Amino acid sequence: MRLLLDECVPRKFMNALPGHDCRTVPEEGLAGKKNGELLSLAERSGFEVFVTLDRGLEYEQNLQGRIIAIILIHAQSNRLADLLPHSPEIQRALRAIRPGELVKVG
Repeated sequence: MRLLLDECVPRKFMNALPGHDCRTVPEEGLAGKKNGELLSLAERSGFEVFVTLDRGLEYEQNLQGRIIAIILIHAQSNRLADLLPHSPEIQRALRAIRPGELVKVG
């Protein structure tokens, strides 16, 4: 599955998601883009899931009609040590997530 990690997610977190094609927003040249534009560009680039810590995203964006799914991680901080315990739950969510769906973990 093609995953796009938001700017707030440390790059090294992709190592906790084996078996997936993970890229980061900066690697894709999308740093600084607003959420709506970012999601549209991610969809056009073939990403299936956007992984973020941005809790406002679910209230700011209408996901109806979107083909990209979103995993929203609720963690104490964006430090790798705070995110790693959520990787098993994220892996489970990735097996069940559907296009346009937002799944909260943590």
